[in-house]
Amino acid sequence: MVQAYVLITAAIGQVRQVSKELEGLRGVKSVHVVTGPYDIIVFVEAKDLATLTNTVVEGIHKIKSVVDTNMAIVVEL
Repeated sequence: MVQAYVLITAAIGQVRQVSKELEGLRGVKSVHVVTGPYDIIVFVEAKDLATLTNTVVEGIHKIKSVVDTNMAIVVEL
């Protein structure tokens, strides 16, 4: 299992719409609207890195008002 936090910048005035669309994506476990340099933080789980990448590239990046993403993959120490 691979887990990651995806930090998202949304277009101005579109945060609510983007967060609703994110909630419907496969693998998305939680969506939080936040303050600071990003608008939304999403927690994603996938069976492997390829599936995680597909969720980001084919899911999150295809949402019209997503301007930018930054992904932090969870590691076990």
